[in-house]
Amino acid sequence: MKQVKLATLLLLPLFSAALFGFSETARAESWSGNGKVGFEGSYEKEIRDPEHPDQAADPGDSPSTDGDLRIDFVPQFNFWANAKVDEDVMIYGNAQLFHGDTGARGNFVQVSDFRGTGKGWLLQVRQETQLKNDTAESKELDGAVISLGDSWANSTRSADEAPIVQKDVIRIDNIGQTYNLAEAKTGTGEGSWAIIFGASIENENGMTDTLIPRLDAEGNPVTDPTFDNKAIYQNKALSLSIPGATKKDPVAYSTVITWILSELP
Repeated sequence: MKQVKLATLLLLPLFSAALFGFSETARAESWSGNGKVGFEGSYEKEIRDPEHPDQAADPGDSPSTDGDLRIDFVPQFNFWANAKVDEDVMIYGNAQLFHGDTGARGNFVQVSDFRGTGKGWLLQVRQETQLKNDTAESKELDGAVISLGDSWANSTRSADEAPIVQKDVIRIDNIGQTYNLAEAKTGTGEGSWAIIFGASIENENGMTDTLIPRLDAEGNPVTDPTFDNKAIYQNKALSLSIPGATKKDPVAYSTVITWILSELP
């Protein structure tokens, strides 16, 4: 089983085709000829709006892999906490923002399969370490759990070609364990697919809106200068829980999330 991995802090083919046929003889007898088709261009990486996959979108830089089966984009999970250090904490992560006109969306991974074999693939996720800060007095957030829910898949392809996504909430409560996110069975998952956690009110797929504005203490929208000062949204499909008994300092903690894409036999 071949795997590609990414660690993090549809594509529409452009081609022209020419079909060369054949002509028949005047005699009433069978005849065979050769047909050819020529293509120009390539399946270049292009990130699509996960809710409107017929439209290109710019979510900023992301690690990616190469090849005919690849990961085009992975999210970075950002959580902001404003709570007393001795309280149980449940924080929603920031939703995905984009440059340009694309609105806020649920956090997503984009997978592309242009192998042409229809053999399928498996997308998984793993948290490599507990959230930690080696310079803090309390170096690790023991018992902290990242959860992913409201998962769905979207593409310009038909729904019967979609990979199967994990519908239960994924609680990454075992550090180092690999969790299945989506599996494309034989004959499915070809082309480009977004595996999305949550959705905006703009989605046309019947998904529940999981985005809520992030407000400051005065009730004003918090904005992100990285994305043209757009308003930041919290995504209820992405959460982080920390027990009140866990010792935590008022510092930033971080971890490594690994995304794994595997070919199926």
